[in-house]
Amino acid sequence: MDSTLFSAIQLGSLPLKNRIVMAPLTRSRAIGNVPNALMEQYYGQRAQAGLIITEGCSPSPNGLGYSRIPGLFNQEHMQGWQRVSNSVHQNGGKIFVQLMHTGRASHPANLPAGARVLAPSAIAVAGELWTDASGMQPYPVPVEMSEADIAQSIAEYAASAKLAMQAGFDGVELHAANGYLIDQFLNTASNQRNDRWGGSVENRIRFAVEVAKATVAAIGAEHVGMRISPYGVFNAMLPDAEMDALYLSLIDALNALGLLYIHVVDHSSMGAPKVSPDLKAKIRSSFNGAYILSGGYDLARANADLNAERGDLVSFGRPFISNPDLVTKLQSGQALLVADPATFYTPGEKGYTDY
Repeated sequence: MDSTLFSAIQLGSLPLKNRIVMAPLTRSRAIGNVPNALMEQYYGQRAQAGLIITEGCSPSPNGLGYSRIPGLFNQEHMQGWQRVSNSVHQNGGKIFVQLMHTGRASHPANLPAGARVLAPSAIAVAGELWTDASGMQPYPVPVEMSEADIAQSIAEYAASAKLAMQAGFDGVELHAANGYLIDQFLNTASNQRNDRWGGSVENRIRFAVEVAKATVAAIGAEHVGMRISPYGVFNAMLPDAEMDALYLSLIDALNALGLLYIHVVDHSSMGAPKVSPDLKAKIRSSFNGAYILSGGYDLARANADLNAERGDLVSFGRPFISNPDLVTKLQSGQALLVADPATFYTPGEKGYTDY
């Protein structure tokens, strides 16, 4: 049996026991946006992974756009996450927290008092989202961010990263994928600004680069990764003719900062356009740090891509929902349990800690 996926690897200064990454998965169990004992149990159960990346966690009150997603911008959040990181470390794992600001993918009913739905431009996402207060609601038109809003948001990422290290995390992943705030600046569907934050490729990558720069200054490049989804269409993102050039420019800028890893998501298994093998190869060859492969992987394809040196680690998402012991099952060839989508985002332990 090919054991490449199960071989140990050094991620910067961090020793990982295997090359399996638990992908970030929104699970909506953080009542009041605070990590709790149920979440501590959930992540501890999955510590077989070489590296866990938490669900998206907001660095700002303005980024809590979904019901029951966790935050990391105050002491209560930090202490809740401390229990989660302890649980994973006690079970022999490593864990990064993913910092995700929802931006325009949000609704005022989901936000704390005084928080705002912010975005690069005042363009709403088409469709509706769930609110605990009022059920399904149409996405609102967001407030176009001012220079002051942008500066505050960048500072919030850096402050959240500092709290992450206080909480005992091994590092942070900046969520620049899937149509959330950083991706909203990258993409012309959501960014129609004509100042230094929009228009050209150089301007559209500026927010991502400035967030990365501030985060690196706060906690060190060896603790910072970034997740990207070129050609992704989630949250009404639209690929354009400059997409390859944009991501390669972003990679160059991240290299200058010495980022630890890039986590590249290909959503073609879920119906999005494919990220071309050519673009993946160019990102792989030009990025100086580690490359995490992501997108509908099974054991055979994971080993094939690792052996072909297309990446260094492979992330698995949904299989981890229903198989906390995924590593053991992949190693022994056991059948995987199929997750129940009805409990992906519902409160409580059902479909969460009871697999």
